[in-house]
Amino acid sequence: MSRNKSRVGAKKTTSSPVPQHVMQGDNKGGMALAFVVPTEFVDLPSGGRFYPEGHPLHDKDCIELKQMTAREEDILTSRTLLKKGVALDRVIESIIVDKSIDPNTLLVGDRNAIIIAIRSSGYGSDYSTNVTCPGCGEINRYTFDLREANVYRGEDAHQLELVDHGDGTFTTTLPKTSIDVRFRLLVGHDEKNLASSVTNARKRKGEEHNVTNQLANLLVAVNEDDSAEARNYVINNIPSMDSRHLRMAYKLAAPNIDLKQYFECPECEYSQDMEVPLGAEFFWPDR
Repeated sequence: MSRNKSRVGAKKTTSSPVPQHVMQGDNKGGMALAFVVPTEFVDLPSGGRFYPEGHPLHDKDCIELKQMTAREEDILTSRTLLKKGVALDRVIESIIVDKSIDPNTLLVGDRNAIIIAIRSSGYGSDYSTNVTCPGCGEINRYTFDLREANVYRGEDAHQLELVDHGDGTFTTTLPKTSIDVRFRLLVGHDEKNLASSVTNARKRKGEEHNVTNQLANLLVAVNEDDSAEARNYVINNIPSMDSRHLRMAYKLAAPNIDLKQYFECPECEYSQDMEVPLGAEFFWPDR
């Protein structure tokens, strides 16, 4: 998959003050403090192309973020918010300068770009974590550079001859059944729903439906029929070849952050490009 030359670490940034929070001293000679919280502009992989008219990010190629402070660290370490699975959502909401932007409506790729920016500004771009070598099974402490993450803008969608409708939906023809299906790009709300369905299934010790749940969130119409009956029939009866094609079509269409980096095992010298593992240490490097 080809990648745009721009990298996350090379995004255009600036520092502009947010409205000042002034702490006044008492009347006995206490001094007044005005502390400027820096902001930065982070490039959106989508370039704002797939947000509907009226959305604050429609046709916007970047988003302004306040740098993470101790207040956001409080959110990230709140056991209550962590247990509810909303800590990261609250942080994203807190650091977005334009409060008219609902984090749940962010495209998943744009949301990922924001998460990388939050981590980099808060704790630096070096990310050290344990990596299990696929070759020898040895657990190594490995450091990845988040500045090396590439921005993918959907350049490879032409490989599957996808039809881009310009509204965040695409059409592809399934190879096995020759059905035309329209699918959409997922947003933060969809991502949370998918994660919740997995968590709930595990709590009930029930069967997980990861693939069909994903397809249910993706599918918009089948042969221009957008009825629930048509979509459910395809979801539950689609051949594996077509299912795989649809998931690949989504991957090629969706702008995102590519976190694959080169890994070489110091024990056995096994090497490969691997997805950077985002474990608990991603936001808690000192714990």
